[in-house]
Amino acid sequence: MARVLVIEDDAAINEVVATRLSRDGHSVTQAFSGSEARLLLGSAGEKNGGFDVVVCDLMLPGATGEELVGLIRSRGSETPVVVISARTTAANRVDLLRLGADDYLSKPFDLDELAARVEVQLRHRGTPAPGGRTLRWRRWELDPEARTLAVAPGEGDERGGAVSLTRIEFNILEALVRRPNRVFSKSELFELAWGEPFAGDDSTVAVHVSNIRSKLRETGTDDYIKTVWGMGFKLA
Repeated sequence: MARVLVIEDDAAINEVVATRLSRDGHSVTQAFSGSEARLLLGSAGEKNGGFDVVVCDLMLPGATGEELVGLIRSRGSETPVVVISARTTAANRVDLLRLGADDYLSKPFDLDELAARVEVQLRHRGTPAPGGRTLRWRRWELDPEARTLAVAPGEGDERGGAVSLTRIEFNILEALVRRPNRVFSKSELFELAWGEPFAGDDSTVAVHVSNIRSKLRETGTDDYIKTVWGMGFKLA
């Protein structure tokens, strides 16, 4: 499991990125300002806080992304830094790479592409990729590697067994199980499940959640997914 620091002042983007990387098995720490990131990078008594990779925006309050990249490199650290920014010119990218960034992704970006670039940096550094550890929630058992869901038998007449899910349905459940106490908006679930920016159609996610509940009804676990009216979904 890799330790990833996500530095992004836009709370929605920060949450979506953190959830996507957590879904891949990484331990994610979030910073919402440059000053907060500076403290985290100097914590734990280790060089750059002991993080294996840093995902960093540029326009941050307290300290800019450029300053943070410079800070990391000034310590002689080889911690990979993946920059995400709305600045899209070739000159911006060249300047950041010269400063010490390892990769540069322009906003808006594809979450799957960001996750893939993080994995590439970890491989280059020699950090093992996270395994597909089994995820459990009440009677559910999700295997991210095999992409399967098994439900344990319940009390009385509640049946267990394997539940067949589509790719999108599994992605939605996996996001919920990895952060069971969090309410996910429909836009966040869309971006996590589809790996692309939200298309603006709330009904798409709602239909898939409805399909998941239908498949779970026979096991008596369809009520594990709770609708939070006006907000989104979470696990009950």
